[in-house]
Amino acid sequence: MATVTVDVNGRPYAVGCADGQEERVRILAKQFDNRVRAVAQDVGQVGDLRLFLMSALILADELHEARLGGAKAPVAPAPAPTPVASDGVAEALNAVAARIEKIAQNI
Repeated sequence: MATVTVDVNGRPYAVGCADGQEERVRILAKQFDNRVRAVAQDVGQVGDLRLFLMSALILADELHEARLGGAKAPVAPAPAPTPVASDGVAEALNAVAARIEKIAQNI
């Protein structure tokens, strides 16, 4: 397992991922960082945990709309997650979730 250090909202975070997935994690983290910075510009610096949550909800909404083909519809419960191939994305998301939980406990 590899470890990648990514910057989100000006802070470094170590994220574990499958070997060979380091660049993908960096790309995803940069996209997330851009979203977090945009939210921070709109609402101000309200703390990383809140910025991350707001950004994640916006991204989840965009994903939901994309899955519907852009049609507006009420948000339904997400389907049960499907197993992810061993491409490291699941590991990266689990590591980020663990890091966010750790940050939340320290607030």
